[in-house]
Amino acid sequence: MKTRKSLTSIGLAVLAGVSHVTPASASMVDIAWVTVGDAGNKADTRVGTGSLGYGAVGYAYQIGKYEVTNAQYVGFLNAADPSGANANGIYNTKMGSEKLGGISYTSAAASGAKYTIRTNMDNKPVNFVDWYDAARFSNWLGNGQGTGSTETGAYTLSGNTGDPTKNEGATVWIPSENEWYKAAYYDPANSSYSLYPTQSNTTPVAATADAVGNISNSGTNVANYNYGVRWNGEWGNLSTVGSAGAASASFYGTFDQGGNVYEWDDVVISAGARGQRGGSYNTNFANLSSTSTHGSGLGWSFEYDFTGFRVASYSEMSAVPEVTSSFTLLGLITSGLLLRRRTKRSR
Repeated sequence: MKTRKSLTSIGLAVLAGVSHVTPASASMVDIAWVTVGDAGNKADTRVGTGSLGYGAVGYAYQIGKYEVTNAQYVGFLNAADPSGANANGIYNTKMGSEKLGGISYTSAAASGAKYTIRTNMDNKPVNFVDWYDAARFSNWLGNGQGTGSTETGAYTLSGNTGDPTKNEGATVWIPSENEWYKAAYYDPANSSYSLYPTQSNTTPVAATADAVGNISNSGTNVANYNYGVRWNGEWGNLSTVGSAGAASASFYGTFDQGGNVYEWDDVVISAGARGQRGGSYNTNFANLSSTSTHGSGLGWSFEYDFTGFRVASYSEMSAVPEVTSSFTLLGLITSGLLLRRRTKRSR
């Protein structure tokens, strides 16, 4: 399946008719995307008696090739919270105090530079993030980065402590459960689902790592789980995203959808609870499997060292998403505020 990297950064976005343009001097956060096509695929009905199953998606879309990393999240923190006030709680102090955290905070640093990446943690998945953190990151990407709003866009969050759902017209969002599941397990060549997100029905080999957290036994059917990755004095640790190697990617070319960190998805399981999938560095193989459930309802505010996320977007293969009633497509065109896409080669 062809992998491409497009929509690497959302250049312009529209919020109540106002363009949020990132200053040219600001560092842009690039997201590597893969396209998940094969619209209208069947669901995987192996899980649950009488279940409608998971993974059926009626449109093409894009999803992050990798989990969101500490380096990307630092870019978000310094842009969205330059003063370090942390009014929306997007920074958890455990990111800087726990060994598996990857981001430090320095109050005396200049505005816009208070958050820095810890040694060897730049391309490890960000952790200690709750569902609202992932939603705010998604909003910020969709609103052009920089001074773009974290509170509106894909999700309306300001003053909201409930269970917001994705707004119409969203451009970047937390993957739905079906979107996440399809990207991880669907085999388009055979119109079927694998057990693991490594193109395999065989239990993956537990990853090992070198002294800086790169997977050292990369190859076919390898995943970071069951405390196999050990570095920095930790008996089980995060690994560099994608370092298991292309042979351990999903059919669509995503990495680490099994192991490394659990990933938030967009499903509301119950009031105040969202789904997570994929297992983590400290879980057993069963949690990596497509037959694993989406969890027992973790509260959206759950933040731990094995919790992270990736993002999704619409695909160039699909129509421009429907916009909400407060905008018109004609207005967007005449205002010159349609999303532009910066294209960059896949890594």
